[in-house]
Amino acid sequence: MSNLSSLVNRSLFLLAFVLAALAVVEKAANLFDYTVINGYSASRLLELAAVALLFVIALLLREVRESPTRS
Repeated sequence: MSNLSSLVNRSLFLLAFVLAALAVVEKAANLFDYTVINGYSASRLLELAAVALLFVIALLLREVRESPTRS
């Protein structure tokens, strides 16, 4: 279960950074009256990245809570 959680954490973290980078590219393209993605604005992409990071934080906190204490 730990391996699956780690894989999900890493993939969501990577997805969040890709979405944030895409939002920056989209915003730069919008400054020149172009678009990279027709369906989503740059702010919406940043919102989706924030939601992905929120899930990463929740999964990491769950993993820390369930880990055995070292005493």
